[in-house]
Amino acid sequence: MVVASHAELFYAGRMNVSLPQGSDRIELIETFVCIVEAGNLSAAANRLGTSQPTISRRLQILEKWLGMKLLQRSTHAMNLTQDGERFFARGQELLENWRAMEEDLRGATTDPFGTLRVVVPHAFGQEQLIEPLLEFLQRYPKVSVEWLLHRHHPDFIADGVDCEIRLGSVDDPSLVALHLAEVPRIVVAATSLCGVHTSSISIDIVQTMPWIALGTFYRDEVVLTRNAEADTCKFPITPRLSTDSIYAARQAALAGFGVALLSAWMVADDIAEGRLVHLLPEWHGSSLPVSLVYPYARFYPAKLRRFIDLMREAVPTIVGMRHPKQQMQEETDS
Repeated sequence: MVVASHAELFYAGRMNVSLPQGSDRIELIETFVCIVEAGNLSAAANRLGTSQPTISRRLQILEKWLGMKLLQRSTHAMNLTQDGERFFARGQELLENWRAMEEDLRGATTDPFGTLRVVVPHAFGQEQLIEPLLEFLQRYPKVSVEWLLHRHHPDFIADGVDCEIRLGSVDDPSLVALHLAEVPRIVVAATSLCGVHTSSISIDIVQTMPWIALGTFYRDEVVLTRNAEADTCKFPITPRLSTDSIYAARQAALAGFGVALLSAWMVADDIAEGRLVHLLPEWHGSSLPVSLVYPYARFYPAKLRRFIDLMREAVPTIVGMRHPKQQMQEETDS
């Protein structure tokens, strides 16, 4: 099949049809691409900051101008026509080239601008990442950030998300995953649960104690590794409480309801002030990788590139984080 050129797509069949006054070709193409990526007119309107009637009107203008039907719509579905599929592919390519050209003409030293949409983990995004976020906003006053605390990984295209900061492994080969740091995890409990002679509590005793499960990372089994010997101990648990919230797990641990395996940064103050005890200091859970994740693309806007640069610089230095190189060195030494 021969694919039409940009010019053929723009003018095919309707050379005598002109755009209404005030209509902009790039805006119409961007609207159509956004409709397809978002999945419906309403979601596209939200992403573009306008109304659904405006999105519908732009689509009608575009189809009339091109002289072809791009979308088949019914009450329950919206499907691309064959012409729509061709136009969508070409439209994406054209928009990428346009943005690259626009940024190139503005100059490499021009401050980034626009809105950056970032998905972050709940607890991590509310505490540890706030300082680098504010530094980013201070460095680049022309950029606004939507800081989205979601429990589920985003659909980058449909949700209009630029990047995600993710805890845990990244297995999707369609995504770029930059390894920023590691989050150490340690075993903690309240003094009211383990008594004052915590140094005498062995790993055998810990296995028999009540546990709090953080379902995102462990549910009915705990795996610990000894620092020096790299010995691994795996044992089952029957949790008194299971939760997907690190805040709830910490609160339950503080109240003495069980032992928990938590991120070291979250409980550092509790340990320092005696509210929690670090049990089995020679043992630890596997560290959680912190990655900055985004889709592969031929062009990345300056706002995303600058955010990536700052996060690569800032995240490994956050209190409670471990630099990936430090993690690798410790594993080699052990």
